[in-house]
Amino acid sequence: MSLLNNRIELLENDLNANPPRISVYHDLPFAIFRYDPYEEWALRREAHLLTTRLEESGRKTCIVHMSDLLWKAIQDSEGIDAVIELEGDRGFLAAQEQVTMYLSDRDWRPLAGLLMERFQSLDSSTKIVFLMRAAAMAPGIYHMSKLLDQMQGKTSFATILFYPGSIEGTTGLRFMALKDRDALGNYRVKIYG
Repeated sequence: MSLLNNRIELLENDLNANPPRISVYHDLPFAIFRYDPYEEWALRREAHLLTTRLEESGRKTCIVHMSDLLWKAIQDSEGIDAVIELEGDRGFLAAQEQVTMYLSDRDWRPLAGLLMERFQSLDSSTKIVFLMRAAAMAPGIYHMSKLLDQMQGKTSFATILFYPGSIEGTTGLRFMALKDRDALGNYRVKIYG
């Protein structure tokens, strides 16, 4: 059994517990499932299999793609044509900063707000949410630790962020294993790493 499968099995056991054993804080029912970026396709397959097994055991689940929320923020703000034009005029970093503003500034479409809208649209029987395709936020569009901070106290769903990156020590996560990114630690959520 691979290391990825071992961690999936551990996550599954914790999600099947009553109550789920993924978090310490009742107002922050989140955990991070860290995987190596090259495992993306295997992770997607295993996560879908996990949702099937959880639903067979009576746990209603939902998968939310972070990439869909990113594209919604762009569309609801100025649209992709504005981002393309900005990149052509001022370069990639300027375009990336603009998209970061869309996802962060309350005058646009903040990611936490989009996620809350998605949560509110879920069936009331949903118990577990998987946040997947976070790699869409690379290389520096949005920091996932910021999202977890903003979601504290705003949901009761057991929420797992599938995080592509490397781990340093027990809590230092480097998004997409990019060498120029700092390894950030979040001590308030469990990391399946």
